[in-house]
Amino acid sequence: MSQNFNIPVEKSYNAKDTRYDKMSYRRCGHSGLLLPALSLGLWHNFSFTDDFENARDILQTAFDHGITHFDLANNYGPPYGGAEANFGKIFEKDFKAYRDELIISTKAGYDMWPGPYGNFGSKKYLISSLDQSLKRMGLDYVDIFYHHRPDPDTPLEETMGALAQIVRQGKALYVGLSNYQAPEAAKAFKILEDLGVPCLIHQPRYNMLDRWVEDGLLDTLEDSGVGSIVFSPLRQGVLTNKYLNGFPEDSRAVKDGRYLKTDQIKETLDQVRALNEIALERGQTLAQMAIAWLLKDKRITSVLVGASRSSQLLDSIKALDCQEFDAATLESIEEILK
Repeated sequence: MSQNFNIPVEKSYNAKDTRYDKMSYRRCGHSGLLLPALSLGLWHNFSFTDDFENARDILQTAFDHGITHFDLANNYGPPYGGAEANFGKIFEKDFKAYRDELIISTKAGYDMWPGPYGNFGSKKYLISSLDQSLKRMGLDYVDIFYHHRPDPDTPLEETMGALAQIVRQGKALYVGLSNYQAPEAAKAFKILEDLGVPCLIHQPRYNMLDRWVEDGLLDTLEDSGVGSIVFSPLRQGVLTNKYLNGFPEDSRAVKDGRYLKTDQIKETLDQVRALNEIALERGQTLAQMAIAWLLKDKRITSVLVGASRSSQLLDSIKALDCQEFDAATLESIEEILK
């Protein structure tokens, strides 16, 4: 006679049938690949120090609303590799059956392990790093592999040659760059083109308060047929209503000042408050307007958003409901941002 030990059975995830009904998709440069207007970044909130079930809920919510692209990097954590390892567990539980509906990316270029071979852009580092990333995530390949930042000491030919080799080995379908300035990006694109592995995409930081990409990079991407996915669209929470009335104790600026300092926020508060007034007039939150403002430029393939909970992600998705800006509104925004 069989015995029932009342072992709990974990509920399996079934994606919603309506997941593609509302999300819009944009062609990535001159490629055949479409990316969702919003993609999910796993820089924060997905590592061992974070709530695992909350991370699962965010990823499930993203996919249920048509966000098919999940973006990682080798050193996302803490600890380094933590986000990839946790994502691998969630992928195995929830998304393995949907692998062919997903775009999964990772990167290498920042410090990852001790010694001379765990940083920057050598072939040794890039290929070793991707092998480790695939093992952590339990994947045979990633859809996009990025060089995370330029390496001033490694010949560009070596770095781009490593990216091309990775594609030929079947470890990545496409390759991209992140944080490259326009001149060096153009050189990299030419090398990759000559190697027969064109660059798919560039991932720069871009938001209303940080507009360096407008000084040549976006034009270079358009001329080269390369797509773009922009990160830090809300300047790590500055372009939200979070800091309008002070500094919450649980905010990133208070808890972790490595990437965002309270002094930096104070310098822009007048601008942020003025932008918030325009957003309210549009019937949006400031965060939603900041995302829509980026998407108004057709050279932007996708906006990479983060989330600490699923409700925050759902708020970002609502930016897609109001993407149009009239000339007067754009002029008012420009006056504030001067």
